[in-house]
Amino acid sequence: MFVVCHMLASLDGKIDGDFFGVPEAAPALAAYGNLREFYHCQATLYGTTTMLGGFADGPAPALPAGAKAYPKEDYIDAMSRKMDQFVVSIDPKGVLGWSSNVMAKRGRAPTHVIEVLTRQVSSSYLAYLQQLGISYLFAGEDRLDCCLLLQKLEQYFGIQRLMVAGGGVINWSFLQEGLIDELSLVIAPAADGNTTSVSILERADYLPPHPPVAFALKEVKLLEEDGLWLRYTPKYPQ
Repeated sequence: MFVVCHMLASLDGKIDGDFFGVPEAAPALAAYGNLREFYHCQATLYGTTTMLGGFADGPAPALPAGAKAYPKEDYIDAMSRKMDQFVVSIDPKGVLGWSSNVMAKRGRAPTHVIEVLTRQVSSSYLAYLQQLGISYLFAGEDRLDCCLLLQKLEQYFGIQRLMVAGGGVINWSFLQEGLIDELSLVIAPAADGNTTSVSILERADYLPPHPPVAFALKEVKLLEEDGLWLRYTPKYPQ
């Protein structure tokens, strides 16, 4: 499977913050959206925080206790066989709310929702997803097993080209397992100096230590209004 990490960042390496509101960042933001089509990916993967920030329908509602004890096994909804585009939602504990098993964002094709869970999830949440017809996969006991997830995405949905689009912890999780084939980075000509914003790549405290990863520059292009598009290939140890 080909995996590209495609991100928009400020000059100080942040992927969220006030810099988004600067007019000079608008052309880079537009280019970032347009360049998604360059990679012809069948699915885009986001972390829980990113999903809450503008893709899911907020947090999950209060779920009734005492739900049927669903087995913690993968569930593939029949609708997925009719879809050729997917959004992969990393949700280890099952906290995201949904109104449908199809997500339709302006300017993008409808996508079938695939929830990625760990065994921390409750039976009530599994019942909630099945009622909505949302496919879900188990990939790890208490934290994401990226390699297992890629195997399942290809096995069950035929996904061979995946875009990983944040947040920083999710990006690093795939990178440190040697699963990112290309880093596509659109740089907006703006910075806000915010020290609490998320960076392109961040190692969470619960992840094992990992040495730095070097990159080889594959291509650089000047975008409109002083933005840049950088394409890098990770230099993994042989």
